[in-house]
Amino acid sequence: MITEWWTSLDPFMKILWFVALASSVIFVIESIMTFIGADAGDTGGIDMDFDTGLDSPSDIDSGNFGSNLYTFRNFVNFCLGFGWTAILLRPKVDSTWLLLLIAIAVGVVLVAIVMYMFKLLSNMQQSGTINVYKSAAGCQGRVYLTIPGERSGEGKVQISINNAVREYNAVTDGDTIANGKSIKVVEVIDSNTLLVEEINSLII
Repeated sequence: MITEWWTSLDPFMKILWFVALASSVIFVIESIMTFIGADAGDTGGIDMDFDTGLDSPSDIDSGNFGSNLYTFRNFVNFCLGFGWTAILLRPKVDSTWLLLLIAIAVGVVLVAIVMYMFKLLSNMQQSGTINVYKSAAGCQGRVYLTIPGERSGEGKVQISINNAVREYNAVTDGDTIANGKSIKVVEVIDSNTLLVEEINSLII
């Protein structure tokens, strides 16, 4: 029965269903990994960060999405909103171009909402009982967003403090540290920014 339903779809609807289902599965997996404290950005050493060439990613609360927008997680969120919106509105919207515009708009809004939620959660965590100045130095973690070398820009890292995974902005004095690499916190610059170095670089 599923085969008959699939073959009855036109190519455009097949693409929409593929995008919606694939992004939904990945979204569920990412959510589970986040809740169990795993690094959802680490995909077995594969760099899933879309390199935009921007050296200074800015935070959502500054009014500029910056290169934080171009991550695998946000790409999945966009596809999730785009795919399901297009599928649900397909019978009601005759114009394909109008349908695509609406679906794209919903996808962008969903990305913005999720980014804002993660920002709020991050701020709540960092303003909690943990004193980052006392607890972060020496902690290890992984790069979530590529860190430009020689302090030429900021990336993001996820580190484990008191058995809780927390996300911070990060800079490095050494070479660029790619997404997924293991790092160690050298110094706490401020409550939101850490100075880190790649752990592998310490091995002679």
